[in-house]
Amino acid sequence: MIMADQIIETAQAKMTKAEEALKRELGSIRAGRANASILNRVMVEYYGAQTPLNQVASITIPEPRILMVTPYDKSALEDIEKGILESDVGITPANDGTAIRLVVPQLTEERRKEIAKQVKAKAEEGKVAVRNVRREAMDNIKKGHKNGDYTDDDLHNLEDQVQKVTDKAIKGVDAIAAEKEQEVLTD
Repeated sequence: MIMADQIIETAQAKMTKAEEALKRELGSIRAGRANASILNRVMVEYYGAQTPLNQVASITIPEPRILMVTPYDKSALEDIEKGILESDVGITPANDGTAIRLVVPQLTEERRKEIAKQVKAKAEEGKVAVRNVRREAMDNIKKGHKNGDYTDDDLHNLEDQVQKVTDKAIKGVDAIAAEKEQEVLTD
């Protein structure tokens, strides 16, 4: 039965990772408010190396719709501005000589609905990832049963456990998506 517990624990861990990946993915979607995570993927040319923005500057939110990027090294200001412009953030930076301001534009109703669709699509991808983990766990359990490691009763109990873990993960994915959707649709 030790092997069975491992299968369930592995499946649970992978499903949790799928939920965390969804959170990260949704964090990069702009929702009409300033959120430092929209800059997570921005890379800056710093002393000849591509460096994540958050390692060369502090990112603060002085007002609900403004991100302030203050470089640790003032000589990197232009490189930071260039990195933001080249990224897929979609916000034009305003350089005041000491820091960069990013004003997050107000979303139109049409754009909000578009983003809500994106959120649903990402949530569906998360659910697919969870279901793939479920299928993998079920395959492993069935292999164990075929090899004589588990009785028929063990097989059914293990399948029930995997299904419960899957249902919990799907609810988690739905909750994450609903929260982001709510954030996008209200302001």
